[in-house]
Amino acid sequence: MKNSHKYEIILYWSKEDEVYIAEVPELAGCAADGETYQEALSNVEVIIDEWIETAKLKGREIPQPKGKLMYA
Repeated sequence: MKNSHKYEIILYWSKEDEVYIAEVPELAGCAADGETYQEALSNVEVIIDEWIETAKLKGREIPQPKGKLMYA
């Protein structure tokens, strides 16, 4: 499933884990990793969909994407 959501994704290299990390600040706990920048991005797109599907199943609120974070 191709991700169509507009959430901000922060990608960075984790020296400690030796992988790229992709975090979605607007979705609590939503993150993925990968050996490459592209792999981390691809993985987090899947995780965003899974995060939203789980929230729907549990009746939790799904935040609307806000775009660029002001405090990042």
